[in-house]
Amino acid sequence: MYPDYYYSKEHEWIKMDGDTGTVGITEYAQEQLGDIVFVELPEVGKEFQAGDSMGTIESVKAVSDIYAPLAGKIAEVNKGLEEKPELINESAHDQGWIVKMVLADKGELDSLMKKDDYEKFLSEEAD
Repeated sequence: MYPDYYYSKEHEWIKMDGDTGTVGITEYAQEQLGDIVFVELPEVGKEFQAGDSMGTIESVKAVSDIYAPLAGKIAEVNKGLEEKPELINESAHDQGWIVKMVLADKGELDSLMKKDDYEKFLSEEAD
């Protein structure tokens, strides 16, 4: 069900392309949130450490933080979410990406889960 990306325990994903990672929230996370109505995006150029809040996602149910899965600098934000935040509900692992960030240390990827580990994590969380 999940693409071959890296995943955090906070339900963010990151897809690597060289030193740049595209970041979003998982299908599971968007299902838990329900209909997304607003996304607060970080500023391009801003730097974050792993686990820092980069912005928020507001749904009909709740407001949730978007966490940086790894340390890095924001290179691009998905401006399409400003007009159409529901892209996250429609396409969480593709068009609903949130930011692109240049990683401070690609070695940190080892601290994240691969697809199979994330799916196992979800099944354990459900128990």
